Amino acid sequence: MSQIVTFGEVLMRLSPLGNKKFMQSNRLEFYFGGTEVNVAISIANFGGKVKHISCISDDFVGDTAISYLRKFGVKTASIVRSNRPLGVYFLEVGAVMRPSSISYNRSHSSFSEIKPSMVDWETSLKQCTWFHWTGITPALCEGGYHTLKEGLVLAQQKGLKVSVDPTYRSGLWKYGTHPKETLSDLINYSTIFIGGINEINELLDTNFSYSNEDFIEASKQLINKFPTIKKTFDKIRTPINASWHKIRSRMWNGKEFRETEDLDITHIVDRIGTGDAFAAGLIYGLQNFDDYKAMQFAAAASALKHTYEGDVNFSNVNEVMNILEGNTSGRFNR
Repeated sequence: MSQIVTFGEVLMRLSPLGNKKFMQSNRLEFYFGGTEVNVAISIANFGGKVKHISCISDDFVGDTAISYLRKFGVKTASIVRSNRPLGVYFLEVGAVMRPSSISYNRSHSSFSEIKPSMVDWETSLKQCTWFHWTGITPALCEGGYHTLKEGLVLAQQKGLKVSVDPTYRSGLWKYGTHPKETLSDLINYSTIFIGGINEINELLDTNFSYSNEDFIEASKQLINKFPTIKKTFDKIRTPINASWHKIRSRMWNGKEFRETEDLDITHIVDRIGTGDAFAAGLIYGLQNFDDYKAMQFAAAASALKHTYEGDVNFSNVNEVMNILEGNTSGRFNR
């Protein structure tokens, strides 16, 4: 499997144990994550070669974060350090009809200090064939946008495949740039689009519905506007309540539309990072299977992530393939 590079913020997550609210508890668990970090670790768990690029705190918290990444085999040589603290977010995990709640503390984090001069993209992209980015990074800070663009320009020149999960979150864009224009600029350097109707509507100023017919038409219009994009993939979540969701996926690859069957997740342990698990599964799948099986693999990987605490999908390839083969009863492996 070829080498993949991811670029984005490393975050620490703090949560009360179980499904408690903060006011119920004085004990917290911590996890490391961040959208692109979650993708990197998941691909590494599938046996892939991955390097992650970021700026993290130059203290024992940053040391621990780097140790965490290295534990899974993610290469960290391109990570730079800062005197600012690591970004943090606080999570209360909901249950049944009570939704989960998140509060971020990342405005002045170590990653907010990132600048193009801090990343040697020529060295970082050496021997890489795939670059993955998300809309979180250019939303966080102007330096994140310019640093990412510099990497994407070089990745395109080198012929890398580039996957994008635009992940539009209006509350993050606070430094004066226009989200649609910024994301559109960066998508021009991308080849695989991992997003649904909401993201396409934001980019195209359209009002497509969630039907399959509209998804196909939306994908065609997206590819027409951004001709570097060759394929679109959409993860569809159907919530019954906070603890029970259904997951399926659909795609338009420029030639055909396909859709997977629903996977029933009747007891969610943790839904943070499930979209990242989908992206990681898709990247792995597109390098090893045809488009449809890659999408099936991605949906199964996303479904499995719901069963793990923390931000990361710990599943390996055999465990995901087991789900694809219909083994969803959870019986003991002996």
